[in-house]
Parts: sequence; structure tokens; C-alpha cells
Amino acid sequence: MDGGVYNPRTVEEVFRDYQGRRNGLIKALTTDVERFYRQCDPEKENLCLYGFPSEQWEVNLPAEEVPPELPEPALGINFARDGMPEKDWLSLVAVHSDAWLLAVAYYFGARFGFDKADRKRLFNMINDLPTVFDVVALSSKKQPAAVSNHSSTKSKSNTKGRGSESQLKYAKMQGNDEEDELEEEDDEDEHGDTLCGACGENYASDEFWICCDICERWFHGKCVKITPARAEHIKQYKCPSCSSNKRARP
Repeated sequence: MDGGVYNPRTVEEVFRDYQGRRNGLIKALTTDVERFYRQCDPEKENLCLYGFPSEQWEVNLPAEEVPPELPEPALGINFARDGMPEKDWLSLVAVHSDAWLLAVAYYFGARFGFDKADRKRLFNMINDLPTVFDVVALSSKKQPAAVSNHSSTKSKSNTKGRGSESQLKYAKMQGNDEEDELEEEDDEDEHGDTLCGACGENYASDEFWICCDICERWFHGKCVKITPARAEHIKQYKCPSCSSNKRARP
């Protein structure tokens, strides 16, 4: 471990030290997560996750000297590895890593006599960066997830005037998620300029729409009080305007 080799003495140097260690920890918990997971074997002794000013990281045993030259990271991070979902485990390690980074930064501040103004400036510089936990949580949100049922109730066809079957069809979340996402993107491209015949608002893929079989105009389901369930039982849909006319539009 090289944790005690570098001794920053100014606010800027301490901040650079913080950035390097932070970047190393973020690597371990995001881009290098598979290697980090393998190294945290629950069968081993208490293990710690160290970040270094060189932006590298290491899983190792705690320092033998007491007290250590620098504050120590959380002990035994490996013991919870198989006892909780991986995302939760990584988030927990990230929280403890943030606490350790602050401890190291303010250890240097105390050791080299930072006054109130220096400590405040150091805190503000650190606080301008996302925490390790913030980065890890954001990384987990970017993982592919199933599209919510709310977005599955859209109803738009790229073929108008071909009967109610094509005009009333809508995605039911059957099939894989990638196909559903591609369908939504295609709908946005094809119908992005379509306006609701009732409210005049643009098409949105996360809303249920229905097309009139007579005038071929599209409407928000909520604007004409038609739900997806009700639409399934309609053989030929007539919008309020066409329904009120004795003579149907061509």
C-alpha cells in the first residue's frame, strides 16, 4: 500500500490527493467492479478498499501499526458481499468510501494546521464534486431496466385508414425490452408531429392514443375518455365530432 507515501501540505495539494483517491475508488466500484468483486472474497480476513493519489485502488488487509499513519477505510467489506444484492453492497461500500475520503482529507488538514478559512475552502472544493455514492448510484441506474407499464399503453399505427385493428393496436409489454424500446423510438420519429384532435398537444409515446376510423384523426385516450381496455372491444371507433354528425366524413 502506498497510502502514507504522499503528504500534501496545502489546500490545493490535499484536494488533488482527495481527487486521486476518489477516482481510484470510483474505478473499483464501476469500471473495475468485476475485478473488485472477485477480490472481496468473504472467506478471507477483514479486507479494506484503498484509493491512492495515483487514481489506483487496492483491496488489502488493514495496516498493522496502531494507530495507522492514515485513517483506515471500513474493515470487513468482503463479509457482506454474498449477504445482500450486489447493487446494495456496492452502495454501502461507496458510502463508507466517502467517509474515509473526508477523514483522510481532514487528517491532512489537521496535521498541517489548516485554519478555519482553509478548512472551509477545502470542504467547498470537495463538495463541488459528486460523492462516490452519487457516481455509483447513477451507474446502477444506467443499467437496462424493464419499461414501466405506464409507457406500454400507447396506441399509434403508421398506417391510417386501414381498419380498427391497426389503428387500435398498442404494445402490451410482450417480447424483450430492446424491441419495445425500438418500437417507442420509431413511434416518436413517425408521429412526433401528430397533434391530438381534441387538445392540440403533440404525440408522446408514454400516452395512450386512438385514431378515428372515419376522419382518421388521432386523439389522446384521456381527451375522448377511452381507455386501452375499452379500445380493445371497439370494432370501429368514431370520435365525438364524427359521432355527432349524421353524415360520416370520408
